[in-house]
Amino acid sequence: MDILLKMEHYSIEIHQYENGFTEKKLVPVSDLNLELREGEVTALVGASGSGKSLLAHGILGILPYNAAASGTLWYRGEILTQERLLKLRGNEIVLVPQSASFLDPLMKVGKQICQGRPNAARKEKMYRILEEYHLGPEVAEKYPFELSGGMIRRVFLTAARMGEPGLVIADEPTPGLDRELASLVLGHLRELAEKGAGVLLITHDLEQALAAAHRIVVFYEGKKIEEGKTERFLHHETLCHPYTRALWQAMPGNGFICPDEEGSRI
Repeated sequence: MDILLKMEHYSIEIHQYENGFTEKKLVPVSDLNLELREGEVTALVGASGSGKSLLAHGILGILPYNAAASGTLWYRGEILTQERLLKLRGNEIVLVPQSASFLDPLMKVGKQICQGRPNAARKEKMYRILEEYHLGPEVAEKYPFELSGGMIRRVFLTAARMGEPGLVIADEPTPGLDRELASLVLGHLRELAEKGAGVLLITHDLEQALAAAHRIVVFYEGKKIEEGKTERFLHHETLCHPYTRALWQAMPGNGFICPDEEGSRI
């Protein structure tokens, strides 16, 4: 499989001030080397606050004002400059974000899903995808504040599927969804990969990563600590880092039992 996105020595620094005078530097992403491939779902797994969402925003060039990125991003073999990114973002590279703040509160969601071009063909496709996510056509006529968090996530997923993106970054796409809908969403991410897209699935849930991903990258305190094909993460014995083993042990299917301690609980 061809490399779609390549990150070389990529870091993100955040500068904050304490009491208005003392500068504090945080490094939520440190010296990351990562490759995303066409036709493959790569799951980035880590705890909340580990820098996963910030990494997604860094790829898209939408970091907050007090954050700065360093290192090199390559997309389809060429350096991903800010100028090039502006042309690709929202079309070739799409984000399925966590926060409703990515929606315009003054615009109906249907127009936003269609990117302001609600012609007959696009509206028909939108209604079909919304129906797959158990949302009726009336949702397109609502404003963001009229939707629940779970509905907004499905709106984001609908928007991501409207085109034919090369890279999809799905940032925690399933919280707020029941098991059936969550499984449907993960299946659609796999389908996008099968059609040739690269998918970066950002999640805190190793169980979901195992269900959807071809490869898994474990992220801890801003660093990549373990990476491999999904099959490697099915067994405790093949895992190297204590944090990864703890994630594996915490899955419900493993009974929250640590294999190293003959049935004792974590």
